[in-house]
Amino acid sequence: MTEEFAAVQPLLAEYAQVEEALADPGVHADQAKARTLGRRYAELGRIVTAYRTWRSAAEDAETAVELAADDPAFAAEVEPLQQAADAAADHLRGVLVPRDPDDGRDVILQVKAGEGGEESALFAADLVRMYQRFAERQGWSVQLLDETGSDLGGYKDISIAVKSRATDPAEGVWAHLKYEGGVHRVQRVPVTESQGRIHTSAAGVLVFPEVDEPGEVEIDPNDLRIDVYRSSGPGGQSVNTTDSAVRITHEPTGIVVSMQNEKSQLQNREQALRVLRARLLAAQQEEAAAEAAELRRSQVRTVDRSERIRTYNFPENRIADHRTGYKAYNLDHVLDGDLGPVITSAIEMDEAERLAGAGD
Repeated sequence: MTEEFAAVQPLLAEYAQVEEALADPGVHADQAKARTLGRRYAELGRIVTAYRTWRSAAEDAETAVELAADDPAFAAEVEPLQQAADAAADHLRGVLVPRDPDDGRDVILQVKAGEGGEESALFAADLVRMYQRFAERQGWSVQLLDETGSDLGGYKDISIAVKSRATDPAEGVWAHLKYEGGVHRVQRVPVTESQGRIHTSAAGVLVFPEVDEPGEVEIDPNDLRIDVYRSSGPGGQSVNTTDSAVRITHEPTGIVVSMQNEKSQLQNREQALRVLRARLLAAQQEEAAAEAAELRRSQVRTVDRSERIRTYNFPENRIADHRTGYKAYNLDHVLDGDLGPVITSAIEMDEAERLAGAGD
């Protein structure tokens, strides 16, 4: 038996340990810990299954070779069994390539109107609906955290949390939506255009892996500047008679988070801290990625906030992803939540790059 997969042995031991830990009812009293263990168990489970499949296939092929040496009648079975063993080995190599450790996390997704004024705000609303409908198809839940509307019903800025109950990291929200970060460009005739001319505008999407528990990202209260003010709606008019809106500035990093959607100052403060933790976690990851670019080069790409990643062309009903080369003429279906094939193209490109990197 080849020594190529000797590195699997400690993973098999860890799998047994995690399985034992999850069998302890006391572990489930701490939901965050149980969730973390559950994600690791699912991730290791993919490796264990692939390893067991490979061992069985390899043993069958070895047995066939031994039998064929004694009886030529078995010779015909050697090649197909060896092909099956080779395929199982290739699959095992693939699952052994370290995946993004945050794939199983939920996300906080923010959409900001960009160039194009009111048209950009309306496009931002289209993107949010697209993500909401995609989440529905996946069985995920969506929670509105904060929004700043525009006069025509779009969004100048909106933040949502997307959550999943999946334990397999490959099925996690971050595993799918992390590729959405960047500039999304739209080409269409705006509702404000009387001459029927096609305009180009854009909206920015930011995606952050959500922190499982507050203690995971330490925040020194002395590093925070907290301002309160009155909530405002489209056009800037006040929509609340009390100072319930909250703006938190993390002074060491300069990150600013504002929340005004909830009616109480306390609730807005909690939501703002929740988003701040996610943004600090993302900032830490970007710093780590910069220090080890080869380990997480796909992550460096996905969090490039200024990158134009996709074009939505309404006259041609065309969706085009500029990173993967994906193109289709079903934009209406994509905006209705059929985002799966677009995201799959990004996942496949990422996996191909990680496999190539593992072989360097």
